[in-house]
Amino acid sequence: MQALLGIDLGTTGVKAALFAAEDGHVLASAFVEYPLLHPHPGWAEQHPEDWWQATIIALRRCFAGGLRHGIAPTDIRGVGLSGQMHGVVLLDAEHQVLRPCIIWADQRTEAQCQWMTERLGAGHLIELVSNPALPGFSAPKVLWVRDNEPEIFARTRTILLPKDYIRYRLTGVIAMEISDAAGTCLLNVKEGTWSQEMLEAIGCDPTLLPPVIAADATSGTSTDEVASLTGLPTGTPVAGGGADNACGAVGNGVVRPGLALVSIGTSGVVLAHATTPQVDTSGPIPRVHTFNHAAPHAWYLMGVTQAAGLSLRWVRENIGLPEQALERWSGLDAYDLLAREAAGVPPGSDGLIFLPYLQGERTPHLDASARGGWIGLVASHDRRHLIRAVLEGVAFSLKDCFTIIGEQGLELEQVRATGGGAKSPLWRQIIADVLGVELVTTNVQEGPAFGAALLAGVASGVYPSVEQACEATVRVGERTEPCPEAQRIYAQSYETYRALYPALKLVISRPP
Repeated sequence: MQALLGIDLGTTGVKAALFAAEDGHVLASAFVEYPLLHPHPGWAEQHPEDWWQATIIALRRCFAGGLRHGIAPTDIRGVGLSGQMHGVVLLDAEHQVLRPCIIWADQRTEAQCQWMTERLGAGHLIELVSNPALPGFSAPKVLWVRDNEPEIFARTRTILLPKDYIRYRLTGVIAMEISDAAGTCLLNVKEGTWSQEMLEAIGCDPTLLPPVIAADATSGTSTDEVASLTGLPTGTPVAGGGADNACGAVGNGVVRPGLALVSIGTSGVVLAHATTPQVDTSGPIPRVHTFNHAAPHAWYLMGVTQAAGLSLRWVRENIGLPEQALERWSGLDAYDLLAREAAGVPPGSDGLIFLPYLQGERTPHLDASARGGWIGLVASHDRRHLIRAVLEGVAFSLKDCFTIIGEQGLELEQVRATGGGAKSPLWRQIIADVLGVELVTTNVQEGPAFGAALLAGVASGVYPSVEQACEATVRVGERTEPCPEAQRIYAQSYETYRALYPALKLVISRPP
């Protein structure tokens, strides 16, 4: 059996998964965690060496699982890489890491973002790279190191993104794949090349940036050292791969016009395939991102809800569940129990609204200091209302993203749901009702890792194109139709939700 390997470098850990090339079913997988460091409030860093050691362990465990099912590493036709976007890995002249990676969740670069915007002008900056300068993006992080750690910056010879550092360790090749490069705020997204004008304006030496490569092309092959460390045969092709959201879209077949993806993980994402690099021009700052897709000659529009599953996790960890529910529904996990509690409340949560701004918000407000909370509490509300309002509040935030993408003229035929939150039938129904569209799931469980593996399949010649790889492996599963009565209720609740942020901004957006 021919197999494809996907490696997904996430925020909490790395996943390695083997898939059958014929139909995409999972043959084996392994997940290994690593630390997330917060040396100061608002900072978020990780050690690239932790990623690499975890990747070695994950590959060994994955291959051991494959052997139990008769799949050997020699059956692997190609390797694909996916990973968290925007992180900055700085290497010296010997390709040694100079400092911990400043990852996507880091918020220290507000001053650098403001400097970039003032230096170029907000409108011109967006003309150059299709996106505003945001604290999560890569370029402001590079400038922060230049401004605050000049001795480290002076020694820097190469800038890489997280998954591209893993590529270097696997192959010895220094490169940056296009869908990930789009999130640096240094790439001309329309042309797929580094923006020389942007680099000159901010004083960034272009020699620090590696070549931009295609997602579905071979970037290099695995080395003898990797073979000895993991068992992956020397010379195995490694594809360009993609950013986590781009690979998630590929893994769910969102590679043609008319398709969109709703992803409910720690954060929430609405992503729509686009055949042209459309940019939201409704205001001075685009409310959604425009990035290059991992599918060739394509782009995607993306809105982000910072705290989707995170909001429900906060409820699980801080509000808990009544003993009666635990006794009645023993054998279910905590999130299933929360959903059963919420199911006892009608749509609209009897007037209770939740703002899911636990980590600020990206779309549509771009406000890192936005604050969340329940609005409209009365004595008749109970725990069940609090839980359901969280599910509905996240859905309203996703509707903000969905509405803006629709305003760009994209006609969406189908919305596919993925991520941990999409496993909940109740949450899927709420999102379908709020968005007013049919929501479908697919047979794909591994998301970005699977998308990375499909890209490896194209690069190694297993599939002729990304689109045909998806046609061969991705199947629509459950369908969730919106309920007309719930739609009516949610339309009213959504108008209230939309009015709350501007009304409360002076109070809830005030930094602590």
